[in-house]
Amino acid sequence: MVDYASLSEDLSQQKEAYLYRRRQLMQSPQGAVVKVDGRECYNFCSNDYLGLANHPRLIDAFKTAANEYGVGSGAAHLITGHSEHHHRLEEELAEFTQRPRALLFSTGYMANLGVVSALAGQGDAVFEDRLNHASLLDAGLLSRARLQRYAHLDSADLHDKLSQSKAKLKLAVSDGIFSMDGDMADAGALANVANAHNAWLMIDDAHGLGVLGQHGGGTLEEYHLGVNDVPILMGTFGKAFGTFGAFVAGEDILIESLIQKARSYIYTTALPPAVVAATRASLQLIQTEGWRREHLQDLIKQFRQGAEQLGLSLMASNSAIQPLMIGSSDQAVALSEKMKAAGFLISAIRPPTVPQDTARLRITLSASHQPEHIEQLLSALDKAVNA
Repeated sequence: MVDYASLSEDLSQQKEAYLYRRRQLMQSPQGAVVKVDGRECYNFCSNDYLGLANHPRLIDAFKTAANEYGVGSGAAHLITGHSEHHHRLEEELAEFTQRPRALLFSTGYMANLGVVSALAGQGDAVFEDRLNHASLLDAGLLSRARLQRYAHLDSADLHDKLSQSKAKLKLAVSDGIFSMDGDMADAGALANVANAHNAWLMIDDAHGLGVLGQHGGGTLEEYHLGVNDVPILMGTFGKAFGTFGAFVAGEDILIESLIQKARSYIYTTALPPAVVAATRASLQLIQTEGWRREHLQDLIKQFRQGAEQLGLSLMASNSAIQPLMIGSSDQAVALSEKMKAAGFLISAIRPPTVPQDTARLRITLSASHQPEHIEQLLSALDKAVNA
């Protein structure tokens, strides 16, 4: 009979260290106000940055495609799972990102695993920002290439590590916007360093696409970088797009290589066509409703200015991710619970998601919020922190 004692001990230790995680039961669509665990709360921990997850046009597109194609895609892309909606979205994403081609993946995690493992292997080297998303770090480890982590946002350290590498293929990888700190990679500097060392550069812009740039082109639009500067762009649909899934965009030969070699693309079921149809509707809104980005930027400025006036220790971020540094896990959990009791939903982020002694409240803003929501949030935070 299986002995679960070690698992039980591990769970007990997590609880004692305030690292135990519990799921909350959502009972409403995403929005500025949600119903969770039986009560309504202001929602400040969603990645629905542009407020599109419950948009009527996305819902209508989803329903229409479900009526046309049914619910499941039925198979992987290379069997019978690749519908016209999948094909059209890839073409539209290529045009949106100003790249020759794009390729859909079922999740961002699978996209990162697929790209890195398809390009790099034994004898190669992968260089990653120390604070990259877990999926990127896992991708580097699972690729069997030599994984080296450079100091956060430090292109000079990347330069030094690339200079010392004798690997045949060198792949540098960075988040565009870092999901737990909210700060932005200097993609221009990374591109210069990678180019100087004949290295590939991959940017995971899950938290930048749709949010940054005049046209929603994300981190690379902010830095005016194209496919020659950053050969590999990964983006997800579960954040600003308000749907689900991911894609990789680049040159035709890159995409063809991924179709043939990326195991997380080849050996998994394609996204449901209805989800893809909803994403196509979302992509149109991202490009035509620039007011959502403008409104979000206004809210970010309002929140940061208000927090500064209250003496709250926000981290250096101009993105929709506004972390409030706490330090210890127990204090972060306690503050999160105080805020929930006051009607504000904000997640406490703790190790191993972030380094030891850097637990924080990860406050995220959305275009669905209004200025009065920000004022109420600031007032509640002031009371909770100083209680």
